[in-house]
Amino acid sequence: MYANPWMTVREDTFRRPGGGQGIYGVVDKPHYALVIALDGSGPDARMMMVEQFRYPLGLRCWEFPQGTAPDRVEMEPAELAVRELREETGLQARRWEPLGLLDVAPGLSSQRGRAFLATDLVPGEPEREETEADMRAAWVTRSAFEDRVRAGEITDAQSIAAYAMLMLAGR
Repeated sequence: MYANPWMTVREDTFRRPGGGQGIYGVVDKPHYALVIALDGSGPDARMMMVEQFRYPLGLRCWEFPQGTAPDRVEMEPAELAVRELREETGLQARRWEPLGLLDVAPGLSSQRGRAFLATDLVPGEPEREETEADMRAAWVTRSAFEDRVRAGEITDAQSIAAYAMLMLAGR
């Protein structure tokens, strides 16, 4: 029904388990990678976050570096994570650890994401795309992150879920 370089929208007809027919609108987007770049340990450990304008909300939002490959191309999650971290923050990591799988909005979209922990970080210059020109990056301590989630200042569901994965991994 609709396509652009970032997504397609389709309408499917299907048969319900009870036999009736239905329709379902689905947003197809490529899988994404999300990266928690962690420097240090304990409550004062720092995590790199990015802030950018999110058009559907009409707001600037803080989140962990994350994204998809251009033009709806599918990439290996680990390769995409390396690309997104470097692109959005300039950071490169010597150590990577998968944290888990995230479904963005399974009632609406086919998009899934993989969260990664990046440590042993090396600074560099961001290589942002034109659509990320207004992005800024900043270190946030874990305790500040938690305070900002509680205060409703960080609301990105994927970032909050990835942080929960980090905690469940005992990190």
